[in-house]
Amino acid sequence: MRGDAATTTARFAAARRVVVKIGSALLVDGKTGAIKGSWLATLIDDLVELKARGADVIVVSSGAIALGRRALGMPKGRLRLEQSQAAAAVGQIALAHAWSEALRTRELVAAQVLVTRTDTEDRHRYLNARATLSTLLGQGAVPVINENDTVATSEIRFGDNDRLAARVASMMSADCLVLLSDINGLYTAPPGRKGAELVCEVCEITPAIEAMAGNPVSGVGSGGMVTKLEAAKIAVGAGCHMVIASGHELHPLRRIAQGARCTWFLAPASALDSRQRWIAGTLQPTGRLVVDEGAADALGRGKSLLPAGVRRVEGTFARGDTVSIVTGRGREIARGLVTYDAADAARIAGLRSADLEQAVGFRGRDELVHRDDMVLLGGNGHGRQG
Repeated sequence: MRGDAATTTARFAAARRVVVKIGSALLVDGKTGAIKGSWLATLIDDLVELKARGADVIVVSSGAIALGRRALGMPKGRLRLEQSQAAAAVGQIALAHAWSEALRTRELVAAQVLVTRTDTEDRHRYLNARATLSTLLGQGAVPVINENDTVATSEIRFGDNDRLAARVASMMSADCLVLLSDINGLYTAPPGRKGAELVCEVCEITPAIEAMAGNPVSGVGSGGMVTKLEAAKIAVGAGCHMVIASGHELHPLRRIAQGARCTWFLAPASALDSRQRWIAGTLQPTGRLVVDEGAADALGRGKSLLPAGVRRVEGTFARGDTVSIVTGRGREIARGLVTYDAADAARIAGLRSADLEQAVGFRGRDELVHRDDMVLLGGNGHGRQG
């Protein structure tokens, strides 16, 4: 449970894909109901610094309900579900505008992405969301994600986006999830109580660690330490480190990079390793793609599986299902998440990328199985990165 500034600095510097979650209480002034523009400007500076060192950055931002309730003149206190959804519908416009304008001042493009928990759990919608976010990152945009609160239900009741941020980090194979909070981490007792100490590192979320979590402390957001521990379980389970740090000061991410006191939840394996194990050992294949020798060699060099290298399609599967990739002699060499259903896969097997649209009637992915969604299988049956 010990940590120091140098360790925090090195750990944060090593992250190449970072998800940053900002709570309502940090972004929205509780008295005026307006965006804290000066604070947001320093956070944008921090995001620019992350991108300058080559990191991908994804933001998960709360604040829509807090902004919308003021615009609609709703009273203080807990809102009914339908009131929260109405407030979100109004506030999301202001929230997206604030992020767009703030990022534009630093010549960055903001991309609004509204999701629900189902989007990160249903395999088909998961693939769509992942492909969209990957494309945005590849184009240099900064995805700004928020819960689609106008249609979500349980998320508004339980959330404040902590767990959503963890699911996004898992989905995108992030190295580090940053939860900017009202306090700078997990304490052994409520902060301010005599004897309360900051827990700098958590290697395992034990019942003793869970007992340290308290009730929500913010009057604007709906999250608390309990939801942050739930988020940590999701993130760490996906191989992503998570850090809880104070967001009250200006330049909160720069402070982490400089070794600020915070709480790190440490993952035992990298996000990529965890994803490979998930594909190789957890998901049951529902079909097979028989490939030629050229395709098999290309996979061994870390390439994606293109339709041109597929000889035959076997089984019944839907887009997003797991399939085995086998040689003509039946030896399984890889597993992965397929981007077409069985009928369309059979139509494009053996075709060049330029001919795919004519065969299936729509412009789909060039890859039948993308290398990021694939694990190669060695002779001992264990997966290795594609």
